Amino acid sequence: MIDLDFFSSPIGLGHVTRDIAIANNFENISTKFVTGSGAAKILENLDFKVEDVYIPPQFIVENGMLKNSTRWLWNYYQYYKRCKKNAKNIIDVDSPRLVISDEDFASLTVAQNKKIPTILITDIVQTNFVNGITSFIEKNMNKSMQAIMKKCDIVIIPENGSDEGNIRRVGPIVRQINFSREELRKKFSFDKKTIVVSIGGTDAGLFLIEKTLESILKINQDVNAIVVSGPTLSKKFGDNIRNLGFVSNLHEIIFAADVIVSLAGKSTIDEARAYGTPGIFIPIKGHFEQEDNAREEGFVFEDINKLDKLLLEKLEQKRNPLKPKVQLMHTI
Repeated sequence: MIDLDFFSSPIGLGHVTRDIAIANNFENISTKFVTGSGAAKILENLDFKVEDVYIPPQFIVENGMLKNSTRWLWNYYQYYKRCKKNAKNIIDVDSPRLVISDEDFASLTVAQNKKIPTILITDIVQTNFVNGITSFIEKNMNKSMQAIMKKCDIVIIPENGSDEGNIRRVGPIVRQINFSREELRKKFSFDKKTIVVSIGGTDAGLFLIEKTLESILKINQDVNAIVVSGPTLSKKFGDNIRNLGFVSNLHEIIFAADVIVSLAGKSTIDEARAYGTPGIFIPIKGHFEQEDNAREEGFVFEDINKLDKLLLEKLEQKRNPLKPKVQLMHTI
């Protein structure tokens, strides 16, 4: 019997990285992750028990702008139905005492129908991808999502703020680092000021890599330019650019860097802030969640046109690491 089934959304890599931060605190709890794509690869590389069964829908991004949101929403609905079947099969076999879900609502539905206690980890309480005549579909999905959240024993939101009902706001959830910054810089051969550009688990951020590399050339500074292109993007960026490809320890690379340039995913922002690394966070235009995250950090999509100025500012910015607010295990 499995004590805990941990369902982690494979849409991006931010879900699984914070889930690893949580699972690293478990003691004597038999845990199995359920996810897919690059998230499953990270867990396998770290020797977690994982079932790689989810194939997430891909965003369609052109020149940094989200396209065909309605089609993506429809694909997501079909994906949700497949996830529900997979989750039922897994939960039926495992009979877990607890189900934790990081924005995988299909598993919560199955577990709640079986009267299994559930914990949800989420950044958002509703989505806002679609406008116009088809928005009623998303509104109905949001209503279902809210109903599932109300049935959860605990809803963990990784932001600062007060608790209410079953919601616990615990502050940023980030992975611990067991090395000094100097040790990591030596390990990664960061022998001068280092700018890292990372785009997460999809190829949607190619536009950001290309714009950042152009801007690094413009500022004409003696810096290391490091690309972390992720599991799905295979592209060369020139002989003088180090592309680390797909890594399982991006948090260490962020800590060692002098500046991180990234899409505006919640987990990458939280890790940069926690470790004190100055960051530039450019959202995919039309991706409401990324645009909200970026706005909180003082960025908008149009800042991509002044990356050279922002890079110079961030290279001079002092590091200011945050202290953790709470021990998450007390909440769980």
